[in-house]
Amino acid sequence: MDIVKVFGDNLKKYRTAMGISQEAFADKCGMHRTYISAIECYRRSISLENIQRIADALGIKTYKLFLEDNDNA
Repeated sequence: MDIVKVFGDNLKKYRTAMGISQEAFADKCGMHRTYISAIECYRRSISLENIQRIADALGIKTYKLFLEDNDNA
């Protein structure tokens, strides 16, 4: 499992399900849009504090960001 890819894919999935842009989401969790983009494009690892901020902004339990999508496996 590539945890950076799984996290990035899940962030994008939940964010788009909310119908919110990267810029609006970044504002919601107090981060920069390019930071959110880098996470979704697998170019960035992030701290535990930021993982929690993202989960809170998405309104989900943190662990859901680490669940691998087995539909494509």
